Amino acid sequence: MNTLRPPLRVPRRLVLRLKLGELPDHLPSLREVRCDGVAPATRIDGGPIDRLLAHHGVAARSMRLHSARITRLQRPGVQGARRFDDLEQLSGVARVLRIEVADDAGVPALVQALAQVTQVDSVMPDWVCTTPFDAHRPQHAAQIDPAAARRPRALVRLPQALALQRGDPSVIVGLADTGVARHHGELARRLRRGFDTVDLDAAALGDLTLVGDNTARDEEPEDEVGHGSACAGILRASGTGLPAGGAGLCGLTPVRVLGAALQGDKRVGVGALANIDAGMKRLIDLGVQVINMSFGTPDSALGSTDPRPHEEVVRYALARGVLLVAASGNSGREERYYPAAHEGVIAVGAVDDAMAPSSFSTRGGHVALCAPGRDIWTCGLDGYACVSGTSFAAPFVAAACALLVAHAQSRAWPLDPQSAREILVASAQPFASPRSAVGCGAGVLDALAALTLLDQRIAAALGADS
Repeated sequence: MNTLRPPLRVPRRLVLRLKLGELPDHLPSLREVRCDGVAPATRIDGGPIDRLLAHHGVAARSMRLHSARITRLQRPGVQGARRFDDLEQLSGVARVLRIEVADDAGVPALVQALAQVTQVDSVMPDWVCTTPFDAHRPQHAAQIDPAAARRPRALVRLPQALALQRGDPSVIVGLADTGVARHHGELARRLRRGFDTVDLDAAALGDLTLVGDNTARDEEPEDEVGHGSACAGILRASGTGLPAGGAGLCGLTPVRVLGAALQGDKRVGVGALANIDAGMKRLIDLGVQVINMSFGTPDSALGSTDPRPHEEVVRYALARGVLLVAASGNSGREERYYPAAHEGVIAVGAVDDAMAPSSFSTRGGHVALCAPGRDIWTCGLDGYACVSGTSFAAPFVAAACALLVAHAQSRAWPLDPQSAREILVASAQPFASPRSAVGCGAGVLDALAALTLLDQRIAAALGADS
């Protein structure tokens, strides 16, 4: 996801994180406001925060961005703000507020003023970002080139990995993207129930023209762009026309965090950072073990005092043991995109069929490894598409992560995010020309070698304990 320059923001909306211990009990969650008809709060602290909101924004409506993992049915009679557990509080997701003010003109000054308040941990406008995070316009076709479709899978030894570990339906990959074409022949009956967190109106999009469903009044993650469907095909295709998805029998839960808009004659995904974080939090609470994030915001698009996007939800995911895989970016430069640049995230660059880094692949010391990302045959909205970009390299690594989790579970062995990253890095294949691959990570994904190394580490640990 590339942030537009100058970056757009959702009018009259900001995202604020309170410091630990400062969350008031009376604030409802966004889900309660949308689904249960609960009124947003008109006050937060009865003190400096409320006075600043009134001064700069005239009037304000506030709600918690996230709902507690523990539901009302599990703890009846307990307010939502009191149902958050220690991980939710310490990571910060429990303390994030979405605030809407009446006067948009005062938002820049309001953000600066709120950042000085003692109770406030961080504050920023609710930035609007766009995707696809791809390098070239997709080529669509009714039929694929079978040999070309098999090459990227063979390069990372996915067929051999799937012969060793078929995957486990209890291992779930979350796909945070533009949704999926759920009735596509390669994806129908291959997906778990997903949902939609997009919440935008035309006023938020500047020169972009909204198309399709962008109001979050339903739970249907139907793709109207094609980006999410392309990622889903790499992960979970049935094998009817495409090679079978790399995640094998593992499940896939799609969440539509990016809606659809027209930019000139090109259809792109568009979503607010708060929309994305809300979808990520819900995926984690649903128990996914891996999340694929083929989107990103460049550090250069943010202000020097802005918090880095997605930092609370990344901390929360890692604390829950979720493996996070993100596309590094398509700028071709050395720079940092978020969430890929967050510590603990497996940042993935792109290589071509010759195992050379693609010219568009974003580089940096945070990049863990690369995977095929040029001319990848996968699902389109209707039929097939040949796509390029780090967006489509990341799902290969997410698929390998799912197989690693399934393999560890088959051995009754815990696999944490740090260990998974270490295994992927240590087992990577060398680049065709290491000198040209500075900043592209340890090498190219080798799914079979990663599973083999996991086996060796489990055997060594069991031997040491005997």
